[in-house]
Amino acid sequence: MKRTLVVGVDGSPESRAAADWAAREAVRRDLPLHVVHAWLWQPLAVPIVQDRDTESRRADDILKEVEQELTHRYPSLALTAEVLCDTPVPALLRTAKEAEMLILGTRGHGALLGFLLGSYGQQVIAAAECPVVSVRSAHGRPLAVPEEGEVVVGQQGGVEESAEVLRVAFEAAAARKVPLRAVRAWNLPPVYGYSPGSMWIAEQFGGLEPFEKAALDQALEPWRLRFPEVEVVAHVERGSAGHVLLSEASDAQLVVVGRRVRESAVGTRIGSVAHAVLHHAACPVAVVPHH
Repeated sequence: MKRTLVVGVDGSPESRAAADWAAREAVRRDLPLHVVHAWLWQPLAVPIVQDRDTESRRADDILKEVEQELTHRYPSLALTAEVLCDTPVPALLRTAKEAEMLILGTRGHGALLGFLLGSYGQQVIAAAECPVVSVRSAHGRPLAVPEEGEVVVGQQGGVEESAEVLRVAFEAAAARKVPLRAVRAWNLPPVYGYSPGSMWIAEQFGGLEPFEKAALDQALEPWRLRFPEVEVVAHVERGSAGHVLLSEASDAQLVVVGRRVRESAVGTRIGSVAHAVLHHAACPVAVVPHH
């Protein structure tokens, strides 16, 4: 079965920008695109006239308008569309189970507002089983990013832990024929704050940065072999992972970050690094779940 990209739309300029980005990505990768709109008849407890048929037609019209726009701009695109009879979050999460990638729109350069209303986008990103791309918009189109810009990926942990994140990043760089910048940030373990002598001992053995560089090279090695055409720039820097990644991604066309799949006392979470990048990166951000 051929992999499919899925984009959620709601009629807003932000979702139309996400649809446009998704269509270009689908053409770039020679993949089909499935456009979805979540709609469920839910009468409001307010004294206004509501009509189910009218609302249903509006849901269909939203999809038809997006289909027409994308078909006109990308005539080679394999496109399908569907109204999902459910509320947005469960509908999108269910669709994401079978998707190669889910694309959503966000607003401007401020905090992530998500899909449709409030925290819907954050809920989907935090719980989706596939990578979710957040696309910022301006005037209903994706924010302009340099087409020659790199794909930037944040690498954390060991080889297995970062494998899925690096796979998504290498595939994106290969599809775009641009370099991949792999960024690993590190900080001193707490022990060095309590024991300055430990830092002196570490310095005698060349410091901690060589260990971090070796860890990044080890994680990249299998993907360099699998994607020999992708030029890789490895960057290791001491500092906050979110700050380091954002500084390296100032001219990127896509940033890829990981999200550890785990439950907390308050439910699923995006993670501090992904949260920072989603809020402050100007380019689209792909959040990849991993264990």
